[in-house]
Amino acid sequence: MTDTDTRAARRPLHLAALLFALLATLLTPGRAEAASLQEVAGFGTNPGALRMFRYVPDGLPVGRPVVVALHGCTQNASGYGTGSGWLQLADRWGFSVVLPQQQTANNASSCFDWFQSGDIERGRGEAASVAQMVDRQLADVSGNASRVYVTGLSAGGGMSAVMMAAYPEKFAGGGVVAGLPYGCAQAAGSPYVCMYVGATQTPRQWGDRVRAARPGYGGPWPTLTVFQGTADHTVKPVNMTDLTGQWTDVHGVDRTADVSDTVAGYPHQVFQDAGGHPVVETYSVTGMGHGQPVDPGSGSEQCGTAGAYLLDVNLCAAYRLGRAWGLG
Repeated sequence: MTDTDTRAARRPLHLAALLFALLATLLTPGRAEAASLQEVAGFGTNPGALRMFRYVPDGLPVGRPVVVALHGCTQNASGYGTGSGWLQLADRWGFSVVLPQQQTANNASSCFDWFQSGDIERGRGEAASVAQMVDRQLADVSGNASRVYVTGLSAGGGMSAVMMAAYPEKFAGGGVVAGLPYGCAQAAGSPYVCMYVGATQTPRQWGDRVRAARPGYGGPWPTLTVFQGTADHTVKPVNMTDLTGQWTDVHGVDRTADVSDTVAGYPHQVFQDAGGHPVVETYSVTGMGHGQPVDPGSGSEQCGTAGAYLLDVNLCAAYRLGRAWGLG
């Protein structure tokens, strides 16, 4: 074999070595690489036996907001975080996301147990687990404790209302998507009556349920934004009416909207406090069934990916929530 033959034989090995070196360089810690969803273990006593996932954009500065995003039934943390658009917005606007995940050992359909008394009370069950996740996240990323928000779809929306009621001091705002008011299953006597019919309560009675969840707490209370499809046959629109009654009562404002207009063609209302600050906001998504509103695309107001219970209605709920919370 000549020297030329030897060099030719070695060339593939040299190419392989170069490719290996390139991959090693790209994967070296500290290099620019896309952030990914990570599971966090040991975030507390975790009495609700949930799993904690989180998303932290690369290079996130200290003092940034935190969003807790709770998936719906049959979903998981990764699918909901991506499909809803929250991870996309986290990269765009610079905040971190906590994504609790239910386990089938707790609920066969992977629903958060918004209807179980032992999971919706302060210091107990799933509510306590989510609160512990917030504390862990704030400590790990040096997040802004005054700018923590909670949102979720369906059962995740119900659990968002739970967190706002049981831990109001931890959250500046909440977003309930196709969800239910706090204490609804107990008021209705059944989660299914609550979902399909609603509970017979006055706004004051609804508000009393929230106030009882955190005895002695005098505020400030989280603001609330609700998204509800008018054609939702799983969680009926009456639940948005009840949520509005509950949280306008908690904030001590009347139930006459200060703003009534349309956003992306859908009826939109805002209820303000005496200082003119929005405390309750509603989006009634005409013709939408049960799911999270998304608006896939690259436009400035677009986010999310269409899929099961992720409904392309030309309005991205995550974007609207993020704007209401001053995230972007």
